Amino acid sequence: MTKQEEKQQLRRIIRGLESQLSDQYRLKADRSIAAHLLAMPEYQAAESVFCFVSTAREIDTRPILEDALSAGKKLAVPLCTGDGMMELRCITSLAQLSPGFHGILEPVPDSPSVSPDTVDFAILPCLTCNHLGQRLGRGGGYYDRFLAHYRGGTVLLCRELLIREEIPLESHDHPVPWVLTEKGLYEDGTPARL
Repeated sequence: MTKQEEKQQLRRIIRGLESQLSDQYRLKADRSIAAHLLAMPEYQAAESVFCFVSTAREIDTRPILEDALSAGKKLAVPLCTGDGMMELRCITSLAQLSPGFHGILEPVPDSPSVSPDTVDFAILPCLTCNHLGQRLGRGGGYYDRFLAHYRGGTVLLCRELLIREEIPLESHDHPVPWVLTEKGLYEDGTPARL
């Protein structure tokens, strides 16, 4: 089996597990993850933050986005510009988001562009990952391209029940130093500040 086939197989497994998670677990896990993230000194010290805008299946990032805005941080969110391509765009209100590519909430195309070099802290999604920060996304390559050039602080958000230690990797897959679940923060695979 090729790495791509292994990834597709794992995506099917995780999507099946994801669909079986209770609403109660999701809500509780998402609240804990957001609380842990907002307490991270790295997040608190960041003047500029890049964060994904969650879909119904992903960890709810609304509390994080709202906190970044209310704290006066420069907030960048993704704008899909093509197949596997995204740009970072600045928003000053969640009201500036509307359904875009695949119905995902996005900023308007003429919103101000943000260079990844100016972002202090990035919050990324994954379908699953391991505690070492090796991630499996949904397969579009958007965040792999971002990680290939971004050098700032980065955290992956993942519900603990979807963590898998065996992640098929290819040369373009970049690990992320921090993984945050409802149980707490992992740094390079080690529980940190849990």
